[in-house]
Amino acid sequence: MKNVAVIGAGTMGNGIAHTFAQSGFQVQLIDISEASLKRGMDTIAKNLDRMVAKEKITEADKQATLSNITTHTKLEDGVKNVSLVVEAATENIDLKLNIFKQLDEVCSDETILATNTSSISITQIAAVTSRPEKVIGMHFMNPVPIMKLVEIIRGYNTTDAVTSTIMELSKTLGKIPVEVNDYPGFVANRILMPMINESIETLYNGVAGVQEIDTVMKLGMAHPMGPLQLADFIGLDVCLSILNVMYDGFKNPKYAPCPLLVNMVRAGKLGVKSGEGFYDYSESRKAEKISKQFSN
Repeated sequence: MKNVAVIGAGTMGNGIAHTFAQSGFQVQLIDISEASLKRGMDTIAKNLDRMVAKEKITEADKQATLSNITTHTKLEDGVKNVSLVVEAATENIDLKLNIFKQLDEVCSDETILATNTSSISITQIAAVTSRPEKVIGMHFMNPVPIMKLVEIIRGYNTTDAVTSTIMELSKTLGKIPVEVNDYPGFVANRILMPMINESIETLYNGVAGVQEIDTVMKLGMAHPMGPLQLADFIGLDVCLSILNVMYDGFKNPKYAPCPLLVNMVRAGKLGVKSGEGFYDYSESRKAEKISKQFSN
């Protein structure tokens, strides 16, 4: 398995492509937009430049990694002769189902279809294909080239052989795979998102301010960043989407998103990607300045 396709050139997709390519795989990076593909490749190049500057890789390693990636705007062209497809498109169920229907039609019968979804049911995605036994979750963590964990999520019909193949493949990428079963939020987000949501509730209820909440969790619980900063980094729209998936899946009010989170997403305050969330990123991508809304 040396030929893989990655669908989506955004933050997660270009990170996944980077990781496979750096490990010697031939990667077909697919996106509907040439502009998105260019941004993705530029990001990969910049991240490789940082690694060269830190002497983690050589210039030759960088060039070899970039040469391992080919870009495509047509799905059927990008998935020819690949053994694995990793879908990393936007976290939208309808979009993902449509992509997997197409993949099932154009990919070889032997191709394993993986999704990087952070919360959507693998079983539901697999059900729109004729190969549910070959559909699996590969939930990489952001930033992909750095973070070691990959959640490997078995759908209801995913076979032992496919699971074992993907577990071993993840190890060849220098990752540490952890196998989990298919329930809303899996493990990572089932635990993380309620904590983030409760942090937003704590702010919403006036218990403490943004900086105070994040400082308590960093200094008291040894978290590398506070939960509100982390929410900004993930994207508040993504947090809301995952909470909604868990709320719909479990019908348990503890997963209901905080009204403040809902309103911020409606207002376009999505965190780092929009320039403002709980912190103001207009001058720096570092969470140094509290958003004006919360600074009084």
